[in-house]
Amino acid sequence: MPELISPSPHLHTSWLAAQREWGPDAHMDGGGLGSDDEVDTPEGFAAWVERLRRCSDRTLPVDHGRVHATYWWIAEGDTYLGAIDLRHYLNGFLLDAGGHIGYSVRPSARRRGLATLALGAVLHEARVLGMDRVLLTCDPDNEASIRTIEGNGGLLEDVRDTLIGPKRRYWIDL
Repeated sequence: MPELISPSPHLHTSWLAAQREWGPDAHMDGGGLGSDDEVDTPEGFAAWVERLRRCSDRTLPVDHGRVHATYWWIAEGDTYLGAIDLRHYLNGFLLDAGGHIGYSVRPSARRRGLATLALGAVLHEARVLGMDRVLLTCDPDNEASIRTIEGNGGLLEDVRDTLIGPKRRYWIDL
């Protein structure tokens, strides 16, 4: 049964397999992977996982341009299926283009309802953090994300050009 788990070094091999499915230049939304993160070695991967875990601790500073966020992985046993993150607040970029929540599901695990399951669980976590509404964005032609967001109560605010291209912007009241 798929579940949300805290990022874990023990899924290194499966995570690398998922990364190969996406391809070398793909962006995995909700994963928190930065251009400086070294994830090919077990040591580098473990350091990245630890950085992800620290991002939710509001007593620690975050890197420039980042906000505090909680990361989860969608996993089934020892298989990494995807990621989702909840950004605790918005900076200018996130308000315009990124939103509070980002997620992605590896290509071989799509069409199983995993994004819908993960988003529903993270909406609960947003309520626990005291949020009263969250912003989600997606590409205008991403039918799967449109269905996922609308299926979880997302109301379209607008479609706008952003620094990273056109985005559909949805708010979900909590």
